Amino acid sequence: MKNYILLFRGINVGGKNLLPMKELVPLLTKYNFQGVSSYIQSGNVVLKCTSQPDALVRSIVLDNFGFTVKLFSLEQAEFTAIQEANPYKIFEGKFVHCYFCNDNIELNQAKVDKYLASSESYTVIGKVFYLHAPEGIGRSKLVANIEVCLSQPATGRNLNTINKISTMLTKLA
Repeated sequence: MKNYILLFRGINVGGKNLLPMKELVPLLTKYNFQGVSSYIQSGNVVLKCTSQPDALVRSIVLDNFGFTVKLFSLEQAEFTAIQEANPYKIFEGKFVHCYFCNDNIELNQAKVDKYLASSESYTVIGKVFYLHAPEGIGRSKLVANIEVCLSQPATGRNLNTINKISTMLTKLA
């Protein structure tokens, strides 16, 4: 069995794509996923299973909640490597964000240059866009246009959430 991290995108926002974690966790357990736990309603789940869980989880959500979920999954080793590679981990967690993609990132550099604030800095490593936004992401034009800049769908998590997920993984061992 392998440990997986599931990062849901675009759920429980503005009354759309409602996916209550309190309902999802026991449902995933019913389908033989082990050690299932979640963190906050934005959709962070850790679990154990024998094979890549994406297709089954998407099917479970569609059958039980009535919509097709956007999902990013990582094996524990990949998640740990992403966490360790973060060049901004020394900064306060709420100002550091990781944007996860399914494919290696090929930046639309013209868009990044257009939207990047002078206080923001970023690094791309493989499928992850690391962002340090010391003024927060609420008004960040880069964040508001992140998928155009990354040329693909993405889901973001701040460093505090990344660290919490890492703690949850230690309980799966």
